[in-house]
Amino acid sequence: MTSEPNFVQPPRIAVWLVNLFTPAVEAESILGDLLEEYSRLESKSGVTFARSWYWRQAVKSIAHLVGTGFRVASWSTGAAVLSGFLLLRLVPLLPERAIFAVLRRYRVFDHHFNAYVFFASTGIEIGCIVVSMFVGSMVALAAKGREMVATITLALISGVFTGVAILVLVAWGRPLFPGSLLWQFAGQIAIVTGGVIVRTLRSAATPLPCDT
Repeated sequence: MTSEPNFVQPPRIAVWLVNLFTPAVEAESILGDLLEEYSRLESKSGVTFARSWYWRQAVKSIAHLVGTGFRVASWSTGAAVLSGFLLLRLVPLLPERAIFAVLRRYRVFDHHFNAYVFFASTGIEIGCIVVSMFVGSMVALAAKGREMVATITLALISGVFTGVAILVLVAWGRPLFPGSLLWQFAGQIAIVTGGVIVRTLRSAATPLPCDT
């Protein structure tokens, strides 16, 4: 622990974000360098200036790490993203089929109509989100060290396809309800969430650099 009683930790969210995008073998070095400079600025220029500087460096570091992730491991990262994209094309109907199989098996429509409506609508949407999170987790597992680069790339690609589909439907005269947009893009959020979970679990055994 630091011997300076007035030492203030850098922004925890910024530290967490940098750690998410940093390969495990480089995390201690990168975060340690940022912490060292933060400590110097905090004692010299004050907490507000030091925290502002840390956030700027965090954004620059993440952008650099994302670019490096593709340059250093473009083939493996690209393969993980492609595999995830194919999975997203193959498994989207699984929740719907599974839910309707259960609903028919137990004749929910006859005995619990409200429950049937819920599972046949919201339940399917939740199931699709769970599947997307599973795919994101699989992509993150395959892209070891580049979990966030791979899952964010997959989410962006999937988001583009979703956006194009929405625009086509609107062009055909289908009404667009703002409240439904969250559900439309919830899958992309779930993909990234799967990457966050895997990356967090992998880095849990490696403590972040702290006070020295």
